[in-house]
Amino acid sequence: VRLSPLRRIMDQMDARARLLSFLSSPTEQADFAELYRQELPRVYNFFRFRLGDNALAEDLTAETFAKAWRSRQQYRHDLAAFSTWLFTIARRVLVDHLRKRRHVISLEAITELPADENTEDAVQKKADFGRLSTLLSQLADRDRELVALRVGAGLTNRAIARLTGLSESNVGVLLHRAVSKIRQEWNTEGETNP
Repeated sequence: VRLSPLRRIMDQMDARARLLSFLSSPTEQADFAELYRQELPRVYNFFRFRLGDNALAEDLTAETFAKAWRSRQQYRHDLAAFSTWLFTIARRVLVDHLRKRRHVISLEAITELPADENTEDAVQKKADFGRLSTLLSQLADRDRELVALRVGAGLTNRAIARLTGLSESNVGVLLHRAVSKIRQEWNTEGETNP
């Protein structure tokens, strides 16, 4: 069923109203549940993109939301948007995890292929993802984190700048360089390995 443009706008306004109600009373479980539903995919993708392990991404996502729930009284909407606050928690959870596990995490087993894909497409997708994972692993940690926040979590450059303490323009430049490097390597490898 297709929604009319007006209905979509009304639904977006309703979602924004629920978010604003959370800001005024962050202890309400129903409001937090709505924020959880909205932010879950972005937080999960951030961890998945950064670590390359679906199960670990789920665990760290759960830990992030648990910490957010426990410290919800400390959230101040006058200082930052909820997503900025949440991704600050997510980044700290990631750092804590990486400190505990001081070794490199494999990115080869990241995709779970749906049953309705044909075998050739599935194999190609897995090969492409493995190649992309290898290229991402060659980036500096900071660049890999910026790409994970931008592509994995879908954050804007402005939100990433707030999280990382970099300027918005610096985030844009660093992301452009990282993506350009990945593209160049992708095309170079594609020409040498047809």
